[in-house]
Amino acid sequence: MNFDNFLQSLSKIKNIPLPGETSHFKMVPPFRRALLNKQKENEKKAKQAGVLALFYPDSSNATKFVLILRKTYKGVHSAQVAFPGGKLEEADASLEDAALRETFEEVGVPLESMQVIRELSQVYIPPSNFYVQPYLGIVRNTPRFIKQDDEVESIIEVHLDDFLSENALIIRKVNTSYSVEVEVPAFKLNGHVVWGATAMMLSEIKDLLKELV
Repeated sequence: MNFDNFLQSLSKIKNIPLPGETSHFKMVPPFRRALLNKQKENEKKAKQAGVLALFYPDSSNATKFVLILRKTYKGVHSAQVAFPGGKLEEADASLEDAALRETFEEVGVPLESMQVIRELSQVYIPPSNFYVQPYLGIVRNTPRFIKQDDEVESIIEVHLDDFLSENALIIRKVNTSYSVEVEVPAFKLNGHVVWGATAMMLSEIKDLLKELV
């Protein structure tokens, strides 16, 4: 989709009710309910994080958004695809500020060039005990990405049209820290399998954008 057309459509997005769990449920891993039940007490002490779904024009003015592949490390989200973003720090005035700051740190987009369009529905992540607040934002010019080498393995630039295609939806077996292999609903984007909380957030974005285009 042409970025100018995308921006025109976005002018209506603030007035659309968020589908929330209706969208999230489409991409929920089968073991999520059991995890939520186990985490009832921990959930009360959950940490907070903000992430940004950042849309922008490429050099031909087609609309893209950016994801990151996290480094391999000893943790529950090792080597997973995610939105840029991270946990709320003391210096952050809000979760939106945390999302913008972390996006700048992880992919190098200047703070002053990013504009948040709207807040999306929060997602709880049981394995890491985080409430994650996603935001939808834009950059009006083609960004020059610079990855944060110690945290980001690679930057993934996804064409909006590829994401909106029904061909992007798949069922895939993945390794988890709870089961050796489990079949989960996922998106296949640029050859990467995107599942779990990030897929749930993407599902809401997809449903919102489908109402606009």
